[in-house]
Amino acid sequence: MSRIGKKSIPLPSKVSARIEGNSITIQGPKGTLSKTLPSLISIEEKENLLICTPNNSSRQANQMLGLGRTLVANMVEGVSTGFSRTLELVGVGYRSQVEGNSLILNVGYSHPVTIPPNPDIKIKVEKNTTIIIEGIDKELVGKTAANIRSVRPPEPYKGKGIRRQGEFIKRKAGKTGKK
Repeated sequence: MSRIGKKSIPLPSKVSARIEGNSITIQGPKGTLSKTLPSLISIEEKENLLICTPNNSSRQANQMLGLGRTLVANMVEGVSTGFSRTLELVGVGYRSQVEGNSLILNVGYSHPVTIPPNPDIKIKVEKNTTIIIEGIDKELVGKTAANIRSVRPPEPYKGKGIRRQGEFIKRKAGKTGKK
């Protein structure tokens, strides 16, 4: 059986769960998330703990057990504390700003790049070069950060581009002159 799947998920005091078949809805101070879990696993609530169990002993049920438990744990964490990702702009003249709900990036192209808003995600800009993406859905926060990073991924020669905070860019040596 999956080691991750065996662990129970504690529900914080202000978080409640509603289970209907394979659908689960988690409600907390930051919002509400719902998801349909794979049919190979079942979930139940006992004494402020959520417990996932496989419906049979197949290998695929074991794999889905770990996945389902992780998805539910991320939902509980999201509605109680939320998730955030931080991106940094590195390069001369690279800057960003929030106008309305849209993120506008000036990252070396001849035109500014506008990222349309997502109603479930909150984007903040600090010091024109730091972008903070916050939300309750871990998957949506990560996908938004990846979409913003894909506008100008860091290049290996000078390290310019949009990178995750603390990301290490392996640098390559440039061309050398003839001898």
